[in-house]
Amino acid sequence: MGIRARTAIFLLAFPPLGASAQTLDYEFFKMRVQPIFLEKRPGHTRCVVCHSDRSNNAFRLENLAPGAKSWTEEQSRRNFEMASRLVVPGNADAGLLLLHPLAPEAGGSAYHSGGRQFASKNDAEWKILAEWVRGGARKPN
Repeated sequence: MGIRARTAIFLLAFPPLGASAQTLDYEFFKMRVQPIFLEKRPGHTRCVVCHSDRSNNAFRLENLAPGAKSWTEEQSRRNFEMASRLVVPGNADAGLLLLHPLAPEAGGSAYHSGGRQFASKNDAEWKILAEWVRGGARKPN
């Protein structure tokens, strides 16, 4: 596959920030989704360990300050912007944020070097991610 084809696929996989971030609920993300990235699950490391600092993958979280247990408001907004690029609002069955950590047997991606964080779509934390993408969309005023 040529570089132009790869570039086109990359651009389609990661829509412009404005398109996604405007349709997803920031408060829901901050209060329900973002804490998932800090959770230690048995047999796995926390998402933030591999997806911050020197991460060179598509999902990069802000670094936590030394001793901090969560992100600042400004950092949370940047995490929201990053995560919003990796989902398809309204469709929990698409987007890297939901598919990479999900086991392939459950419909997830065959590749995620961090292991299968979620064995199935019945995992409570996967359901929170899906709720943000499906039902966490902002309602028009």
